[in-house]
Amino acid sequence: MKNRDNKQIKLGIFLMVFSGVFFAATIIIPFFDLPAKTKVVASTTSFILMEVVFWLGGLLVGKELFTRYKQKLDPRNWFKKKNDTESTSD
Repeated sequence: MKNRDNKQIKLGIFLMVFSGVFFAATIIIPFFDLPAKTKVVASTTSFILMEVVFWLGGLLVGKELFTRYKQKLDPRNWFKKKNDTESTSD
């Protein structure tokens, strides 16, 4: 299954990005005027849905694309400078 369908890859990427909506909901839910039990259940459900949707998208895009996009979505890599040339400072 090396040659994946383009629609399948686009759907997978969309799901990986869309999982951010559930992540945002997990952060925002505690600020709503709801009972504590409802907040806990809603936040937990949102967090679980975020993970499921992200990994489902990862399965659709395949190992190579999933690894590449996972690195791009990692906040630790957002502000790193990219070196166009191979230079080592020993």
